[in-house]
Amino acid sequence: MKKLLSTCLILFTGIFSVYAADEKEVAPADTAAATAPEYAYYAFDPEIVTNYISTRKKLGFVKISIELMVKSPDDLITIERHDPLLRAAIVEVLGNQSEDKVKSLIGREEIRRECFDIVNNLITQEAGKPLIVNLLFTSYLYD
Repeated sequence: MKKLLSTCLILFTGIFSVYAADEKEVAPADTAAATAPEYAYYAFDPEIVTNYISTRKKLGFVKISIELMVKSPDDLITIERHDPLLRAAIVEVLGNQSEDKVKSLIGREEIRRECFDIVNNLITQEAGKPLIVNLLFTSYLYD
C-alpha cells in the first residue's frame, strides 16, 4: 500500500511540475495580450436624422445610430472635440444617397463604408493620424 501511495505521489509531483512549467511558458503570451490595443467606442448623440433623395412625392428620411471604434480610450477626447465636423460629413453623405441605395442591404454597406472613409480622412487631417478603426451602424431606420 505504501509503495502504491509513493508511486502515485511521484506521478502527481511529476505531472504538477510539467503543468507548472507549461504555465510559465504561457505567461509571456499574456503580457503580449496586455499590450494589445484597448478599443473604445464613441456614439454620436443624438442619433443622426436627415433626408435623402426620394423618387416619391413624400420626403424620405433616415435615422441612424452610429458608433465609431477607436484604437484607444484616449482617442475619444479627440473624436468628441471634432464631433460636429464628423456629424456634418455623415449628414452630407446620407443626404446625397438615392432611395434605392438607402433601402437596400448592399447600399447600406456602401453608405457605411463611404461614411467611414470620409470620417477617417477628416480625423486624420485634424489629429494628424488615423484614429478610427471602424464605423458601425447600430440602428438604421428609413421611410
